[in-house]
Amino acid sequence: MKKKILTLLMAAAMTASLVAGCGSTASSDKASSSDTSSSDTAASTDDTASSDTSSSGSGIAADQIKVGVIYVGDENEGYTEAHMNGIKEMAETLGLSSDQVIEKTNIPEDESCYDAAVDLADQGCNIVFANSFGHESYMMQAAQEYPDVQFCHATGPSARTAGIANFHNYFTSVYESRYVSGIVAGLKLNEMIDSGKITADTAKMGYVGAYPYAEVISGFTSFYLGAKSVCPSVTMEVRYTNSWADISAENETAKSLIADGCVLISQHADTTGAPTACEAAGVPCVGYNVDMTSVAPNTALTSASIDWGPYYTYAVKCLIDGETIATDWCEGYSTGADKITPLNTAVCAAGTEDAVKTAEDAIKAGTLHVFDTSTFTIGGQKLEDLIAGGGDYEKYKDSVSDGYYHESDVDINGSAPSFDLIIDGITSITE
Repeated sequence: MKKKILTLLMAAAMTASLVAGCGSTASSDKASSSDTSSSDTAASTDDTASSDTSSSGSGIAADQIKVGVIYVGDENEGYTEAHMNGIKEMAETLGLSSDQVIEKTNIPEDESCYDAAVDLADQGCNIVFANSFGHESYMMQAAQEYPDVQFCHATGPSARTAGIANFHNYFTSVYESRYVSGIVAGLKLNEMIDSGKITADTAKMGYVGAYPYAEVISGFTSFYLGAKSVCPSVTMEVRYTNSWADISAENETAKSLIADGCVLISQHADTTGAPTACEAAGVPCVGYNVDMTSVAPNTALTSASIDWGPYYTYAVKCLIDGETIATDWCEGYSTGADKITPLNTAVCAAGTEDAVKTAEDAIKAGTLHVFDTSTFTIGGQKLEDLIAGGGDYEKYKDSVSDGYYHESDVDINGSAPSFDLIIDGITSITE
């Protein structure tokens, strides 16, 4: 579900207490927690009409649309860079000019987000996006105060229960690309085993996680299951940095995992810290968001990645066409929303390209389910058996059917990841 820290502050204007889950062509407004309303370099406030397509059914001409975007980071941080690229893709696809998009960068997960959202609405934006987990409650507050503006929030879980017509959540099925990147990792482990560099019982991966949230747990579990599908003896150790983007902490965490015997590293954290440590140690790695070969040319295999362009294009086109934006949206390989970055063929094992294509084709066809319950156990038991036994596992019963866990199913749990179980073969260290 990026992705960020859920603030405990809840705006007084909220009508219900809700627990929240996690280079563009446009002009950019650099803001900080103390100044989120500095002058924008995009067009000044005008009388462009706002429209609530959820109720009116009338579209807005493409050349009259104004889009606002709130980013937790900037182009120097992989997660935000991926969102920026998605906004650029949307603008190019729909023919929006640069002065129709206002972007605010480095907006913290606090009242600064509310201030930024209000400022964008006051500038005439018809739709406002925010990309970080902890932005959610502030976006909800703004949505209630500006019912004619559409507010869309990435990675959050609350839209389906909030009852706010102009508030929406979106994410992608990134667990699919993490699974595929896990196959890349597992094949590399097999190569290392075959060459005698490691043994099957020392095929231990390390994972640099941001927080012990469902979004991160879902991601590292799918990565592990992909690796295990081709390297059955693999195990994995997870350590957390308690930050989405801390290059020093990610670097040190990767080093500690390597020191603890991990022979391949992956991550759900937003910087190049872990790949840099891997390059220095000569340890293969799988990144996140962006291609890491620029910092780890001799060790980076690929990165699990998201193309946010399909969602941004979809949501803005809904306004143009006068259609309702889905309360929850989640797509994956089938629509091009998920992908892995180009394989580093100088480092990847032989046969990786063919294995990746086979897996991607099966995911698109619906014949490969990442969270197939026959492929993992929890405490030696199948998930269905644990659910049947009741207790703490009963809450998962609606998510499991047809032999797999239905992750990010908008009809069950919404678009945000919900798989938060630690399966056998993975050790999660939270201290």
